Formats: sequence, C-alpha cells, structure tokens
Amino acid sequence: MSDNQLLSDIFEQDNERRFSYKLLHKSAVAGYVLTMNTLGRESNPHFDSLPLLPSWVTSTRAEAPEYVAFLSGAALSHLHLVLADNTVPKTLIRDRLALRAAEVTVGFSGRSETMSDLRDALHFLSPGDLPGPAGEIYQLWRRSVQRPIHPSSFGAQNDIFSGKQIAVWFTQSDVSPIERAANVLEQCLDIAPANEVSALILAEAVLAKALGWERITPVFTLGLEHSDLRARGEGLVLACHHALRRAIVEILRHVSDGTRNTIRVSAIVPKLRAKGAKDAVQIFLTQDAVAPSALPMPDRAARRLCDRLVSLGVVRELTGRDSFRLYGI
Repeated sequence: MSDNQLLSDIFEQDNERRFSYKLLHKSAVAGYVLTMNTLGRESNPHFDSLPLLPSWVTSTRAEAPEYVAFLSGAALSHLHLVLADNTVPKTLIRDRLALRAAEVTVGFSGRSETMSDLRDALHFLSPGDLPGPAGEIYQLWRRSVQRPIHPSSFGAQNDIFSGKQIAVWFTQSDVSPIERAANVLEQCLDIAPANEVSALILAEAVLAKALGWERITPVFTLGLEHSDLRARGEGLVLACHHALRRAIVEILRHVSDGTRNTIRVSAIVPKLRAKGAKDAVQIFLTQDAVAPSALPMPDRAARRLCDRLVSLGVVRELTGRDSFRLYGI
C-alpha cells in the first residue's frame, strides 16, 4: 500500500469517527430529552412526576470518548428536564449542592473538613469573625449559587480574572456545554493554578449559562478527582464527562429527597399556630441548614418550633448535639 493510500485511509477513518461523535452528541442532547419527556410524567403534577434516570446512563461501562460524551449528554439532559419541574425546590437544591461542592474542593486543598464542619463554620459565625479557609470556600460556593448568572456579577467578585475575559467565556458557543465548561476550567487553571475554587465556579457558571439555567447548580464538580484538574485539552473534557456521570446519581438523590421533603413540610404548614411559623418554614424550604437564631421569631419560640417540626417528622436535627443545633429538611 502506498503512503498516499495509507494517509487517505487514516483521514477517512478520522472523518467517520468525527461524524459518529456528532450523531451521538446530538442524540444525547436532543433525542434523549424528547424521549424522557414522555416517561414517568403522567397526570400527577407533584413528586411522582419526576422522571427516573435510566440505569444504562450510569451502569454502562464506557471507554471510547464519543460514547462517554453520549452518556454524559444523556445524564445532563435528564437533569435539565428534572430541574425544569416546578415542584423541585431549586433554591434548596442549589444550597445543598453548594455545600457538597465546597466539601469536594476543600478536600482538594488537603483539608479534612466534612459537611458538618462546614455548616458550623458559617452558621455559627459571629459578626466580624472570619470563617477560616474551609469556611471561606463554602462561602464562595454559597454566594455563587445565589447570584443570577451574568458576566458582570462574577467579574465584580473576582480579582483574578478580568471582567472582559469572563464575558468572552460566557459568550462562547462553538462547542458543547461540557466542552465550554472544560475549556474555561483549563484557561482559569493556566492563569491561576492555585485558585481551583474560582476556576470551578466559573466553569460551572459557563455550563449553567449554556443550559439556560438562571443560577449555578454545581454539577461536574461533585464527581471530579483532584488529579483530574491536571489534565488538559481532550483529557480534561473527558474527565468532566466522567465526573458528570459519577455525580448525576447523587445530584438526583438530593433533588428527590428535597422535593419529597418540601411537599411534606408544605403540607403541615396549616397545622402550625405559632406567630411567624409560616415565614420560618419558608427559610427551611430554601436553605440546607438553619439555626434557630436565624428564624424570624424569639429564640425560645424558634427552638420550640424546630422541636415541633422534628416531632412531626418533617425536619431533621443535623448536628447530634444538645446545643448549637442546626436543622434542615
């Protein structure tokens, strides 16, 4: 076989692979959403209407990059569909996933703080005190999921990446959402290798913007390994696809639990007679953890309300302590 014929065969195989990848990607992003929109969504407008994740999305072993991208796209499409359901308490879910993202990224820095430690670091912070390194990371994630997604809001809070550069990242549209996020993550890490948290937050913001979400919902960060952040190019894109597949089951579990518990809490509101109880319940419906002192009522009444909600089985005490307690649904 001549060298020209060999090169021709190589180019032809490469074109076939690229064409196959495009077909898989489109079917993941478009066809899968259309299919899943008809599953598990009958006449019930509440919790049971949330579609179930097909087992093949996470159980299938995938090695080829194009197949990994297909499964990742299927998982992301399913999550997008679930979050579009009006019964999902999105503010609560974002706050809970911010805590998980903080726990993951705190681990990247070599620290051992757990979710419980991070909750304590913020919810019992005295005015004027600093939350410490781990608490600062948690603060960054919480604030990031609370802000509307706009380049100016992230540029104003960031002293490392210029607002102009951030605006460019937010408007890029020539690749898929995960690729966009991975490209931004790579550029941020190249500019500031030590600032992994800001890099991940910006990458998650770009992904959310590409998907049309109003605010950041941490996704692939929950499934990343620290070693993944050393990858570059297609290796980093592939790592983000794998991370999303690893994280999707946990994310959907948080969505399921949060939705179910929100419905249960809302159902008992008419039974609560204490003054300010209804406003207090609204705080539980939007935050991962709540200290009695944060409720809009006297301290003693707040503690009694928390105990009442625990006895009704709609709120959990999160610390296991007799004092300095935190509660969440």
